Amino acid sequence: MSSTLDRLRLDGKVAVVTGGAGAIGQVYGRALAQAGASVVLADLNGEGAEQAAKTLAGDGLRTLGVQVDITDRASAADMAAKTTDAFGGIDILVNNAALMAEIPQVDILDLPTDWFDRVMRVNVLGAVICAGAVKAAMVERGGGRIINQVSAGAFMGGGIYGVSKLALVNVTVGLARSLGPLGINVNAIAPGLVENEPGLRSLPADHPARAALTAAIPGKKSAPAEDLLGTLLLLASPAGEWINGQAISVDGGWVTRL
Repeated sequence: MSSTLDRLRLDGKVAVVTGGAGAIGQVYGRALAQAGASVVLADLNGEGAEQAAKTLAGDGLRTLGVQVDITDRASAADMAAKTTDAFGGIDILVNNAALMAEIPQVDILDLPTDWFDRVMRVNVLGAVICAGAVKAAMVERGGGRIINQVSAGAFMGGGIYGVSKLALVNVTVGLARSLGPLGINVNAIAPGLVENEPGLRSLPADHPARAALTAAIPGKKSAPAEDLLGTLLLLASPAGEWINGQAISVDGGWVTRL
């Protein structure tokens, strides 16, 4: 019988991480590879994805960097094809790519329509397109895991970023119901305040709103992306096979639900 730690291993698995050139994407990619998976880092910034993959490969990890536009079905299909060509299949998809720090910091009533459309297309439709692109490969392998990166902001109300992430929570539940019978579990991670450059750009450490927000958090106020890895590996590994259709908050108790 496998030990609990063995069930967190990903040996022989193949994972795709979108937004793989970004801060959290690189942390996720390294963790999945260290757990034994072959990892594709996919990003609109193809050069950045390739460089991030080379860095991991330099540490002896099996990685590949590819360029992808997650809002384009042909590009997502190409990403899936390159992954299967390189590593023989796809078992795990982490839909991490999103717009956040780039979004204009204005009231949602004042947000230009083109930005509203762009955020929803990238943060919601992109995840749907990528899930569709890997579905056949996962079914061929007997199942898989899709992990959507949402946010504590999904449950706060307010701006378009939170709106898009709440929509992705709904997508997560819908995909879990439709893909579960095929052996594909779909879940989401909802981080709180992550201590990295994009997070601090969206909400600087000295911003008055940060103090108000952190006052409402009963536990750890913020954390580096590495604090998300326990949840990531649980959802990606055999240890999490009974978890499906859930949005798991990793935020120090900022968002609580009965």
